[in-house]
Amino acid sequence: MPKQDPAKLKKVSVNLPFGIGGAEWEADETERKAAWSLYIELVTRITVQSLETDQGLLREALNSLHSMFAITRQILREAGPDVGLSSASVGGIAIAVLNQGLRPFLSQLHPLLQTWETQKTPKTSPKEHEKNWSLEPQMREELLLLGKDLEQYTNTLAEIVGLGE
Repeated sequence: MPKQDPAKLKKVSVNLPFGIGGAEWEADETERKAAWSLYIELVTRITVQSLETDQGLLREALNSLHSMFAITRQILREAGPDVGLSSASVGGIAIAVLNQGLRPFLSQLHPLLQTWETQKTPKTSPKEHEKNWSLEPQMREELLLLGKDLEQYTNTLAEIVGLGE
């Protein structure tokens, strides 16, 4: 395998969400491209925006979060092994965010919402049905907290890419 051109390496030092910790390494072009793809997916979703009380549906927010699993897998698969699996690599960070951040959140709240959705009557709109759910305010608060961690992850990806330099 040819040696990486030192001019194409970028030293990054990042603090990670979800209790993952921090990392410092020299990110190469493969990692920066993967970080860019992940960054674009996150900043264009509700995942890092606040879901105001009268806006959107919890179901749509959860579906968007869930889709990040398939999207992240695809990005990492296409980037190949050079994207890394260690905690000091884009691949390792992305996998940790899925497994330590998104998976626990979704596995806790998704079944609760799913159970509530089965009780919807045909005459009630999805939005109205969600508003009538006793856990709706709590779930919106949980989404807000998750969004802050995902914003930190997005900032980490921006740092790896070199945005804002």
